[in-house]
Amino acid sequence: MDYGHLVRRQRAFFQTGATRPLAFRRAQLRRLAAALDRHETALLAALQADLGKSPFQSCASELGWLRSEIRHALKQLARWAAPTRGRAPWLVAPARAWAQPEPLGVALILGPWNYPVQLLLAPLVGAVAAGNCAVLKPSELAAHTATAVAEMVRSAFPDHQLAVVNGAADAAEALLGEKFDKIFFTGSTRVGRLVMAAAAKQLTPVTLELGGKCPVIVCADAAIELAARRIAWGKFLNAGQTCVAPDFVLVQRGVSQALVAALKKALFEFYGEAPRRSPDYGRIVNAAHFERLTRYLRDGKILHGGEHDAAELYFSPTLLGAVPPAATVMQEEIFGPILPIVEYEQLDDALDLLRERPTPLALYLFTSDRAAETRILAHTRSGGACVNDVVSQLLTRGLPFGGLGDSGLGAYHGRAGFEAFSHRRTVLRRATWLDTPFRYPPQKISLAALKRSLRMLLR
Repeated sequence: MDYGHLVRRQRAFFQTGATRPLAFRRAQLRRLAAALDRHETALLAALQADLGKSPFQSCASELGWLRSEIRHALKQLARWAAPTRGRAPWLVAPARAWAQPEPLGVALILGPWNYPVQLLLAPLVGAVAAGNCAVLKPSELAAHTATAVAEMVRSAFPDHQLAVVNGAADAAEALLGEKFDKIFFTGSTRVGRLVMAAAAKQLTPVTLELGGKCPVIVCADAAIELAARRIAWGKFLNAGQTCVAPDFVLVQRGVSQALVAALKKALFEFYGEAPRRSPDYGRIVNAAHFERLTRYLRDGKILHGGEHDAAELYFSPTLLGAVPPAATVMQEEIFGPILPIVEYEQLDDALDLLRERPTPLALYLFTSDRAAETRILAHTRSGGACVNDVVSQLLTRGLPFGGLGDSGLGAYHGRAGFEAFSHRRTVLRRATWLDTPFRYPPQKISLAALKRSLRMLLR
């Protein structure tokens, strides 16, 4: 495929100005929503084939989320796109100044395999709302979903406006060699660095939604049964293949046994005695990731689970104890259904351990002590944080979602998604009926008088 020709066609269409009117953007958002409705059955089947997701999970975490994001954008678009007034200084009076959001142009959106519909199309909502054209590159690891998404987009949009490119890593590499006006990437930190390096050659702005080892701190005063249910839900959702899933637990020693017992109880309630047969429990995406996960089992004592079957790509919900801090499972992002549990004595011990690590995408904390909460939030860094729950910070529609440092660059969701694909262009309009000679040479006042005048004129 001639990717350069595709990008040039989209840029030519963008330059006609057709994507700028809000009416056009709203129509395209509604068209995307309608396409999701028409292709829902095919998308649900593809997600089941790629990741073992049940229709319930796919509707809740993929299609339902997207529909909500589209509705929110339709409702708020006029407000997001409205100019923001500023004050022009007296030096240029009479004048008006404002900043207006402008679409960037042609965007490249690179999606991951773990939520292959939501995490590819949610950025697209922001791109379309902001008035851009876009090329979408789904992950080849979720091949059934990539095909289904491509068919859906092609049925609803001309490729000079929105296009899907399927293929392996070489297709993504070729696309990154083209000149885009924005690149939005969701995936691993390792690949994120490659994307940013490629974008730097073209001076293309990027948003990177990466991952990291999201820690959970469980203090002795936490509601242990509640904490266990919420941690188990967030960790083993999508078989642990969630970028904001709890990666490991730091639990105060006095309540560690109670937490492990409560986690086991929660897993039994969620998935029964045989999670393999549960319609609510997914599968590992491919053999390579499955083999990677089996190696982590050597790094500690299996407290629960540990069963796995390569033929089915099944890996049971697993709790791992007695894990040394230097173990591989504590150094690499797990991205699977293994939860290491590490004890700490004093809160300072947990904070010291976290300070030595790269910044995670999310930090989770369970405590009823507001002073401890304040202290932990003040002495840690993360893309986002959630107190007494996990994953739910994604649901805060009006607030940005994004990483920091190794976990990402930039943010999206709601208005932040619109702004990720926009440029705030400052405009000043000055009247022509008055033109004071103050700024023109030759200068007729002293330097001291100039300083006094500027303090007033630039106020």
